[in-house]
Amino acid sequence: MPELPEVEITRRRLEPLLKGKQFDRVVLRTPKLRLPIPQELKTELRGRIVQSLGRRGKYLLLFCDSGCLVIHLGMTGFLRLVGADTPPGGYDHLDFIFTDGQILRFHDPRKFGTILWVTGDPLHHPLIAGIGPEPLTDSFNGGYLYEMSRNRRVAVKQFIMNAAIVAGVGNIYANEALFQSRIRPDRAAGTMIAEECDRLVQSIKEVLAGSLETGSTYRVAEETVAYHPLDFRVYGRGGELCRTCGTVLESLRIGNRSTVFCSSCQW
Repeated sequence: MPELPEVEITRRRLEPLLKGKQFDRVVLRTPKLRLPIPQELKTELRGRIVQSLGRRGKYLLLFCDSGCLVIHLGMTGFLRLVGADTPPGGYDHLDFIFTDGQILRFHDPRKFGTILWVTGDPLHHPLIAGIGPEPLTDSFNGGYLYEMSRNRRVAVKQFIMNAAIVAGVGNIYANEALFQSRIRPDRAAGTMIAEECDRLVQSIKEVLAGSLETGSTYRVAEETVAYHPLDFRVYGRGGELCRTCGTVLESLRIGNRSTVFCSSCQW
């Protein structure tokens, strides 16, 4: 599932390829992803020029000379920039075709992605306005997390995956950050003391920054752009031995999401 690092990597790779391109037309092959696809895309995008690419949480923002194309990749979505002679596959639901013939193609097998056209400030859109601070900024700090977690009974893993608390922390990096900070994922968020909040914030920043530096395999051009994936300490390793202490890693579901932790290293 694309999380904040994957969306940011996509933004960084696509921006120099798309900046200055002019939209010619849009081809829709499905009327609905997670939400209905705005039919006005076909007319609103024609002639618009891509000025820059931004990101808010897991939302990718394509700022045009007027308006903004907002894309959420969902659980299985990705974007590819392909040539005009590249035939679409079965899960290629949208083509954004530029005047030079290149195509920005949206692929999403599970159709949980979102495509929006926003004429005003996209940061004020209802789906984006309530997102919490970006995790790699100074506004996300231990003091903030401590105050937000007071009297919260929800599991700390669910708490940090809530986009209203902090932007873009998904299942993979929540598992890794909680292990690094030595906090059990099923603890009530309100039981964390200030020092633990400091540790957790630092761990979130480190695992996200590490992923941005090291990267992951993600398709943003005609060929797959290969990055070396992070060497996960717990994510996807349930039943294997903890690399720190040798204890068998335990698995459980929190908020219907797979969770792996070490009962010896995390408490």
